[in-house]
Amino acid sequence: MNSSSPYFIQNISQGLVDPDQVIIRADAGGEGEVIYDSAISTVQGLWPATTAYNETLANGTTVVGPLNGYQYILIESVEPDDDISLEGWTDCKTFTNSTEQFYASPFFKAKEQQSSQFLQALAPYLGGRPAQFENMWNIYDYVEVQSVHNATFAGEIPPAFVQQARDLANWHEYYVFSSPDPNSINTVAVRTFVPSLTEYINRIANSSDPLKFAYTAASYKPFISLFNVTGVAEMNTTFAGVVDFAASVALEVRTSPSTGPFIRFNFKNGTNDLSYNTYGIMGSASGDVPIQTFIDTLSPIAIENLPQWCNLCGNNFSRGCQYLQEGNVNADTKGLRWGGSVSPVGAGFLGAGLTVFVVGISVMVGIALGVLRVGKARPVRRGSKASSGELELVGRAEKV
Repeated sequence: MNSSSPYFIQNISQGLVDPDQVIIRADAGGEGEVIYDSAISTVQGLWPATTAYNETLANGTTVVGPLNGYQYILIESVEPDDDISLEGWTDCKTFTNSTEQFYASPFFKAKEQQSSQFLQALAPYLGGRPAQFENMWNIYDYVEVQSVHNATFAGEIPPAFVQQARDLANWHEYYVFSSPDPNSINTVAVRTFVPSLTEYINRIANSSDPLKFAYTAASYKPFISLFNVTGVAEMNTTFAGVVDFAASVALEVRTSPSTGPFIRFNFKNGTNDLSYNTYGIMGSASGDVPIQTFIDTLSPIAIENLPQWCNLCGNNFSRGCQYLQEGNVNADTKGLRWGGSVSPVGAGFLGAGLTVFVVGISVMVGIALGVLRVGKARPVRRGSKASSGELELVGRAEKV
């Protein structure tokens, strides 16, 4: 939001947030409150408190917002039971079966054998947790968090063990959430997000649309799948794993008189990177691809709605799939939306609550987007799961 920054989003409101220019969403699922809290912290930094956040009353008195002008920016809490877009793998039996098949494969067994001696040496530091390669992400998660927040633990564990655990976790998670086939169930973490992503990009590229900035906070898993299906990990193997805390991807929407609108892929891997760097994507070493190429590449793998997801995942028991009966449920491209018939008595009890819910959704639909960023946010509470992250969509349209 700094006009002197090379990443400044043109024509975005500075100081006071313009709710028609931004959309903020945060995963409120398996990682608990960490991701949502990270989103709150981010928007506080982008739009800090200001005395300009005020109103003049009829009697001439000027009233500044609470907390010296704290800006209450709307953040949509994305609940997995109501929306599949940010946690496409949860309760997906097909994904679970694919993971189990991977664990039984000779490829996995060979890596498991190679790592067995290290895991035996690491076991005394795991507090009784199983030192099994199938559990590699949770092992690294525990070791990393303890090494940062527990001085006794950090002084006892051999320094090289943390990095070794990270390397094995990278390998484990990359092959669980990626595939040579973009349509594989392994990439479901990004396939459920593609409809939102392409919508955001199209709106940013549309000069008549007020959308300027979109921020979506999510776990690290969509990162891995995104890097896989866009060819980023293939062009740069450092992306074949879990991003660092506070990492972010910025997909910039730019325009050129000669080439038209295009996407630029930028990445900043946490606080250790001082600035964003541009990396190759979809076979383009420059990091720039035409918007239409980007959309045409991703659209065929998109999971567009809840019925499609339920069928693909073999789910008839949760996340709204159990209610998919004719006339009872409607689903849109971003997840689950209730629209079924209820009895007159039921309508009497539900009316007020449903009105509030629909108004909240309508407000979010009316909010705009800008640049796309994907990032992993460090948990702010000691002992919080290290696997939480943020997916930040930031978009801007400018001429180059």
